[in-house]
Amino acid sequence: MITLRNVEKFYEHGTTKTWVLRRIDLEVKEGEFLSIMGPSGAGKSTLLHILGMHDAGWTGEYHLFDQPVHKLKGKERLALSKKTIGFVFQSYHLLDDMTVYENLEIPLSYRDIPRAERQSIVCDLLDRFQIVGKKDLYPNQLSGGQQQLVAVARAVVASPKLILADEPTGNLHSSQGDEIMQLFARLNREGTTIIQVTHSDRNASYGGRTIQLSDGWMAK
Repeated sequence: MITLRNVEKFYEHGTTKTWVLRRIDLEVKEGEFLSIMGPSGAGKSTLLHILGMHDAGWTGEYHLFDQPVHKLKGKERLALSKKTIGFVFQSYHLLDDMTVYENLEIPLSYRDIPRAERQSIVCDLLDRFQIVGKKDLYPNQLSGGQQQLVAVARAVVASPKLILADEPTGNLHSSQGDEIMQLFARLNREGTTIIQVTHSDRNASYGGRTIQLSDGWMAK
């Protein structure tokens, strides 16, 4: 599903290079639940943003579903990302001026999906995530755990094959965090590939494999 070969990233300061990632080789099979761990500044979030095609300033090879991402133009990368990837961030990234229902519908509005079908998909998702009673509320009317639940629902509304999660429970209490991780585990059992960045051994234990980064290098 994912193949990285010799992926590297650095920042230039005059004649000096500051390396963020060095010689990353990685294979991720469809249906895996992978955790990326390491100390702050190790390059974890940078690697996740490269996988999500948010970052184009890197070298090496990246294949996603046999598509050579490193050769694609910006618009082609964006189209591939929207088609295949859902994102979950530590700070939720919900749109404050939209209701829960509207936050869930907006990813579908970017696709050629008829309004009636969008409504059906969102209603099914509200029921699946047990948040029907929250559909008319705004993000500031929800607890942190509820906001992250909505963020996960939004990430899966378009049935992505891959979910990328960056410290998804970082702002939550432990019980709320466990609820989100159990939800990820369920989605993974249902066939969604998940890659998460986490500092938590507990969160990593929900996945099937963990890789460690240190100073931009992947531990062998």
